Formats: sequence, C-alpha cells, structure tokens
Amino acid sequence: MDVKKLMVAHPEVSDMADYKEIFWINEKSITPAPIPFGMKDIEDAEARLARFAPYIMKAFPETESTKGIIESKLVEIPKMKCALEEMTGIFGGKLFLKCDSHLPISGSIKARGGIYEVLKLAEKIAIEKGMLTLEDDYSKIDSDEFRKLYSNYSVAVGSTGNLGLSIGIISAKLGFNVTVHMSADARQWKKDLLRSKGAIVVEYPDDYQKAVAEGRKEAANDPMCHFVDDEGSVDLFTGYSVAAKRIIPQLQDAGIVVDEEHPLFVYLPCGVGGAPGGVAFGLKEIFGDNVHIFFAEPTHAPCMTLGLITELHDGIAVRDIGLDGLTDADGLAVGCPSRLVGTIMETRLDGCYTIDDAKLYPFLTKLADLEGIYIEPSATASFTGPALVSGASEYLASRGLADKMQNAAHILWATGGSMVPEAEMQSYYEKGK
Repeated sequence: MDVKKLMVAHPEVSDMADYKEIFWINEKSITPAPIPFGMKDIEDAEARLARFAPYIMKAFPETESTKGIIESKLVEIPKMKCALEEMTGIFGGKLFLKCDSHLPISGSIKARGGIYEVLKLAEKIAIEKGMLTLEDDYSKIDSDEFRKLYSNYSVAVGSTGNLGLSIGIISAKLGFNVTVHMSADARQWKKDLLRSKGAIVVEYPDDYQKAVAEGRKEAANDPMCHFVDDEGSVDLFTGYSVAAKRIIPQLQDAGIVVDEEHPLFVYLPCGVGGAPGGVAFGLKEIFGDNVHIFFAEPTHAPCMTLGLITELHDGIAVRDIGLDGLTDADGLAVGCPSRLVGTIMETRLDGCYTIDDAKLYPFLTKLADLEGIYIEPSATASFTGPALVSGASEYLASRGLADKMQNAAHILWATGGSMVPEAEMQSYYEKGK
C-alpha cells in the first residue's frame, strides 16, 4: 500500500495522519446502491425481540416498565443546545439525545444488537431441540431446564468493552458458557462486572483486532461455540436496525415531523461500525432521503472514516497511516472497520467527522450540569456534529437543505454510560471541568 499516494489522492487522509480533526462529506450518498437487506429484515428482528419480551421481563426485572422491550428514551436537551452553540457554533432547529446510554441490562447501544444475536441463537437451539415453538410463552426459557440445555453450548466475542458486556450478561443469564476476549483499552470495571456475572474474561495486551481474532480462533476450533463477529455479523446489524422503527412513535410524541421540509440529522459515535451502521440502515429504510446521518470518530482511531474515504474499507487500518489507535473513547478504539458496514454505508452515509479526545470531557460535564444526564466519554464524540453540518454551506446547498435548517431536528445518539461506576464517572466529570 502506497500511503503517500493515498494522501495525495485524499487530502483528508493527510490531515488524519497528523491527528487533525476533519469533516468529510460523502458524495456517493446522493445515489444509494442496492443492498442485500431491507424492511423485511428489520421486521423479522423486531418480531423476534417481541417474542422474547416475556423472557426479558422475567429474567431482568428492570425491564418490567417496558414489558421486556429493551428501549431508551428520546429527550429534547434545549439547555445543552445553547451550551453547544457557544462551544461549537450556531445551528438551527431542535436538539435531542437518544439515550441508548441508559438501555437496560447492559447500559449501552450494544444492548440492542448484542443481546438480539444471542437471543436468536437461543431460539434456534431451543426450536431444533423441540423445547420451544414460535407460539410459546418465551418466559419459560428462564428455567433450569433451558439453562441445562444452553450449558452444552458456548458463546465467544472480542470487544473493547460494551459489546462484551451485552454478550456476557445475556449469555450467562441464559446459561451459555461465555468467553469475552478483551483488548488492552477495555476499562477494568467492565472486566470486573463481566466476571461477576459469570463470564470468562481473557485479556490481551494488544488492540481490539487481536481480541476479535483470538475469539474467532477459539470458536473455529469448537463446533459447539458461537462467535459473535463484531466485524461482520448480519444478526448484530439487523438487531441494531430495530431502533429505527421504535424511534417513530418517539418522534411523533416529541412533535417532530420528518419530511422534505423538516430534515432529520442523526449523529452516531462509531467504532468498528456495527451499531451505528445498523441504526443508520434502519433510519434510511424508514425515512429515506429525509434523514441525514453522520458518524463521529476519535482523531486517534478514525477507522471507518479512513475506510470510506479511501474505499478500501477493512483493507486499511489506522496504523497504516501512522496513527496509534489510542483514545479515551475506549468503545471507539478500533483500528480497522467492518467491511459489511463500510460497503453498505458507502452510499448511505452523508459523511464522517473526527474529534480530539480533549473535547469529550467538557461535553460530558456540560450535559451532566445542564440536563442531569451522565454518559461516558465515547458517547460525546458526536457533539460537534450539528455545528459542523450547519456550517457546511456547499453540502447543504447540494442537498437542498440550506433554507430548511430552522425546521431541522438533530439527534445526538448517546451510546453508553449508565453502568459506569460512580467514582469513575466522577473522575470523567472532574476532568471535564
């Protein structure tokens, strides 16, 4: 790979190699290409989660208020909007926070796709063994009989933290033997929590890619082991996409219209890409050209941005351009993106931008002070998005958006934080001061 040639062809790559913040518009998003997924896949995932709702409600009493549906609130944050405009620049419309940071069971966006993939596996095994039909009350799965069944099987995953939490917690609760392979940048409290839930945690002094590779290798040698592949899982992807259907009534309750005159902008922190990719796919299927989606990444690990700009996807890693991949946004500390997500987002994503780690903490502190909401550093990576987009006059003009920004709704997708130990969250908060 000739990195110098890449930098000449794509000046943004040169800036990225110098750890500079960039804002990149994806010109290919004007004409979306066909993909092998559609609404049927989203509806299938939604139906499966509905079947499992009685089990979830019984096994995780914290979901009783939502009757076993794993969902988060969409909240308007007007005080934070004023603060963000002072900190980053003016933008029209209303500002909302999608609180996947407070999803039940595992406290992050990964509770969507991660839990879904394990539930799909559990359903498949139980049906094949004649212990379950689609018409059954799935609450019966929370029993010694089913735990004994699942104890014959293993689940493995490689993770920087949040996906590992989701997979570990739900797999152990069902009765699977679960191993989480964790990279060096994973927070200690996440490892401790997983072990307390009954998961085996294997630690590596290397990065995320090494953890995933080791997890994949373990599963390949065991026919009874299911590997949750964060780099290319269709089940993870479709599990995340259900968020798009569920946000429809939340937007209606907030009085938000999404049409040609009232554009919706969504900003998602991105690591390997599975979670934001699945959400973006779902939103595009439902709202089409009326939703505009941007991924945010740390300047030290902008793997999806690099893959999309160069069109090399997982054929290039951040270390290839000299970046160290080290970031306080631990969930986003990924060197190489998902090829599955990169190829789908190639003509669906409006753009990407990067953010310096130093900015994460002040956003975290402001949100806590003004709105009483605490999220982890990586979840604030998206917060510069609305001002960047509103200042991109050429982009707005080319998409016919220039005169519609006062009617816009902006959603910052908060990806994690509610399970962070109080002392650790306090240290984030103090750092932000």
